[in-house]
Parts: sequence; C-alpha cells; structure tokens
Amino acid sequence: MRIGILQTGHAPDQLLQETGDYDALFQRLLDGHGFSFVTYNVVDMEFPDQITKCDGWLITGSKHGAYEDHAFIPPLEAFIRDVYAADIPLVGICFGHQIIAQALGGTVEKFAAGWAVGRQTYDWDGAEVALNAWHQDQVVALPDDAEVVASNDFCANAALVYGKRAFTTQPHPEFGADFIGGLARHRGPGVVPDPQLKQTLADLEKPVDNPRIAEQIARFFKERVVA
Repeated sequence: MRIGILQTGHAPDQLLQETGDYDALFQRLLDGHGFSFVTYNVVDMEFPDQITKCDGWLITGSKHGAYEDHAFIPPLEAFIRDVYAADIPLVGICFGHQIIAQALGGTVEKFAAGWAVGRQTYDWDGAEVALNAWHQDQVVALPDDAEVVASNDFCANAALVYGKRAFTTQPHPEFGADFIGGLARHRGPGVVPDPQLKQTLADLEKPVDNPRIAEQIARFFKERVVA
C-alpha cells in the first residue's frame, strides 16, 4: 500500500540531521506494516497532480496555523475535500488534524488557555493513552461527520474519526523523547512558557503509547477501522 505524506512544515534545522524531517518520523513510526511512502512538500507548494497517486494520504504537523494566510492552505483544503469525496483513506496529525477539520467545515482557533507541550494523557475510547503534544491551536467546532474518540480536560477534540474516511489526532504519535526534547530546547524558548518546557524535559523518560497509535493508523489505512 502506497502512502502519500503531505508535509506541511519542516523540522527545526537543529534536528534535521539527527532525526530527519517530519516524513522520516512517520516512515519510522509505520515501519513494518508493509507500506511504501512518497513525500510531497506541500508547504513548499509541491502537490500531487492526482488524488489517486497514492492509496492513502497522511498530513503532517506544521508550525503554521490552519487559519493563517499561507499560499499552500487553500489548495491543500481543496485536495482534502477531493480525497474525502473519493473515499480515499486520510490521516492527519496535529496541523493535519486541524486542517482536515477546517476543510470539512469545522473551526480551528488559537486556544485561549495556552499550550499543551510534552507528555499528555488522554481518555482514548475508555483507556488512558499517553502521547507527546506540541500545540496551541485546537479544533473547537467539529465537522458534521466527525466523532470524538479521544479527549482530555485541555483538549476536548484530541482524536477524531470520520466514518471510514479519515482518522486524525491532535497529539503526535511520531514524536519520541529525542524529538520532543529537541523542540523544547530549540523551538520552545520565548514561545512556550518556561515552566511547561521544564516539565516537558523532566518527562522525557516517561513512556508514551506511540506503538499503539501506530497500530491504529496502520489498521485504518488497511481496514478503515480504529480500534
């Protein structure tokens, strides 16, 4: 199964050599599931010429806001709507989660309560799941087709399913301790409050459930179910 990665941002320069860009994180996350991958840097206006180029699509995170005025956002929203209408499986993470919701009629805002960074826990269909997060923006109003499958007190719409067509998460199953620590050191200072950055670094050795969500993403692409 060929998965197209729509890359909507780039990792900080300080982390590129050590961890690779966002597409490399997802390729490692989904390794062993029989997928092949092709990356399109849509943030740099590199778009597929057909929605059928791949069997499924994955939209990455980004430092940009879904509601901001960037040249790549309108064509990306149109691409999302076309993929969704064609019933091609679609996965979105963080910015990907947000832009899919926005493209399908939901609302994304800069959250007044501030940031979620580092290890967070979620009620995920009745089970506690820990994942790394890095966001201030949130989906605050859902599209008609969206169903919430994960939430916590800070982020009510932390993971969504859209029937058998799309599966999206606000936290990052592709971020391990090395990457989230790098963000805290290189992208967070002066942007994220210092106490949250310190807590993020203090929590780096605590376990996260990335493999569990990787299994869900793989199952969604292959079987159109999240369980």
